[in-house]
Amino acid sequence: MNYRATAPLTRGPRARRTAPAALAALTLTALTACTAGGVDGTPGAAGVRDPFFPKLGNGGYDVAHYGLKLGYDPESRHLTGTAEITARATKNLSAFNLDLKGLEVKEVTVEGKEARFSRAGDELTVRPRDDLDRGETFRATVRYSGTPQTVTDADGSKEGWLKGEESALAVGEPAGSMAWFPGNNHPSDKAVYDIEITVPKGLKAISNGELTNETTTNGRTTFAWHNAEPMASYLATVAIGAYDTKKSMTSKSNSGIPVFTAIDPTMPEGKYEKTEKVLAKIPEIMDWAEINFGDYPFSSTGAIVDDRVNLGYALETQTKPVFPASDADTSTLVHELAHQWFGNSVTPKTWQDMWLNEGFATYAEWLWEEDNGGDSAQDTFDALYEGDYYEDEEDNEAIWDFPPARQPDAASISDEPVYDRGAMVIHKIRKTVGDDTFYDIVQGWAKAYRHGNANTKDFTEYVEKHAGDDESREELKQVWADWLYGDGKPDNP
Repeated sequence: MNYRATAPLTRGPRARRTAPAALAALTLTALTACTAGGVDGTPGAAGVRDPFFPKLGNGGYDVAHYGLKLGYDPESRHLTGTAEITARATKNLSAFNLDLKGLEVKEVTVEGKEARFSRAGDELTVRPRDDLDRGETFRATVRYSGTPQTVTDADGSKEGWLKGEESALAVGEPAGSMAWFPGNNHPSDKAVYDIEITVPKGLKAISNGELTNETTTNGRTTFAWHNAEPMASYLATVAIGAYDTKKSMTSKSNSGIPVFTAIDPTMPEGKYEKTEKVLAKIPEIMDWAEINFGDYPFSSTGAIVDDRVNLGYALETQTKPVFPASDADTSTLVHELAHQWFGNSVTPKTWQDMWLNEGFATYAEWLWEEDNGGDSAQDTFDALYEGDYYEDEEDNEAIWDFPPARQPDAASISDEPVYDRGAMVIHKIRKTVGDDTFYDIVQGWAKAYRHGNANTKDFTEYVEKHAGDDESREELKQVWADWLYGDGKPDNP
């Protein structure tokens, strides 16, 4: 993710995000007089006890697939949805929860049988007619509708469902996806997605993965998108509106990756042309990234640029990062495309591990500059350490507010230390082990945890294991102590 902070003197933008707004007040709705089945199971947990967002996600099951069928009318801002969720019970379940903010639930079925359900805040509790056995694969279908909400985070940034004139954009980091579909809304439960969106004829609906079908009937067009690789819920997106779209292929990459770009045609002249030139660099950036990070983990790539919804930041939505026109520059594009490896494929186990996403993506910006005639990564590191990287002295000092692996609270998960000091940790690894071993580690890490989840301990243990010699391993332990977990500015850069 890339949320604009004060720009440095000559270098690319930094990024920040924070916690979602507080949960809604308690409301309760109970429908359908179904008789519950056996009593052997117990309810799944309402939350996975994430260190910063304990109510996000749910216990007792693991989702394999989301099938979302959505209809949206930009004029009335009304959304209708059917979510078909295929999951496996990880314990004997008498009930389970889904995260859903606002929206009216019309009906819930489990294995084709009508189920009881209730609402409390952002929790939808489902009570199947028959208990679910541990290991059982089941299908839950939720029919819902209403006006999806925009969520304001603690720093004032927006997520969830963002509305514009004849347009809408759904973004979800860290919690906003539950504003438009019910699910297990935590990075630890990744799934495959099929997202089908019906909109008025003349508009386009864009989502993750590849477009598999487009049909127009009775003045409405349906776009069907398939995302074949596992995806965390916060990386799902839908963009609705008039777009200029383009399809191409990476020109030099061995994998021949399809590229799909969409640009808001209402941008002022000048901004539009600049955006086109930036997005034209995607094949070059992807070729460079595969050399540095290893094989691309997804089946397509691209970007969405929209100026109509006041997004205010770029986000690494899977296969198609989204940008406002102000953030559609090369440095930010490198950052968000690097996230496809670091954050999207290798996804944090909890939101406390955010630095693994942002440290790597920020360091990718440094490497791009180094490889394309700009400052070396060492130059950038030194400027940050010396305190002359940003124009504003407060921004330079903010880097040392806390160590990247020990954020104090949910509001700080995307503050400056997570990005800049996180990247400094990556650079310290490089200097400790040398370039050859460093790139082996980076590519090996991306491969070992491809389409999985990892935390900081997983990472430090992996780096130490592949560091090459005992001396390097001992030096790395000091890097962790001083740079990753240590308070304040380390004495020795």
